[in-house]
Amino acid sequence: KRKSFFEPIGTECLGYDKTVEAIIEQLPPNWELIKVTVKRLRRKPKVRVELQFPPSQGDPVEFIELFAGENLRRAMLVRGVKLNDDLSKRFDNGGSGNCGADGTCATCVVSVLEGAHLLSPQGLQEQQMLQKNPRWRMACKAIVGYGQQEGTLKLIVNPRQWN
Repeated sequence: KRKSFFEPIGTECLGYDKTVEAIIEQLPPNWELIKVTVKRLRRKPKVRVELQFPPSQGDPVEFIELFAGENLRRAMLVRGVKLNDDLSKRFDNGGSGNCGADGTCATCVVSVLEGAHLLSPQGLQEQQMLQKNPRWRMACKAIVGYGQQEGTLKLIVNPRQWN
């Protein structure tokens, strides 16, 4: 079958030599000019996140899928997860409300049950703020899929409301 000028030739997942062979095999012999468009596509690693909510909320366990490199807080909020704990006192001034992802209030903390290695390392400020709760992470400072890793991350949302 002869390929038309606009019909693509599939070479997905082939190495360089096999790609060139596939293109040459499918071209008519009378072609003098060929336009090759190369796209380097790479599958982005994904992290499956299991979210457990405080029993008082009555929400079932929820699963979301995040891409490696996403900020945990932003990704959860975009997907409709109610994250900031209205009952928590701000770390910086003892009041209420959140800091807008500056990492100064700790109202977006989550407790990591499994998969802590899938999050970026804690910075010094976060370590100091959460030293009494070593499993807690500030969602605004955590990047998922650290080192382009895939896996499952199990989190407790609003851990202060579990007591």
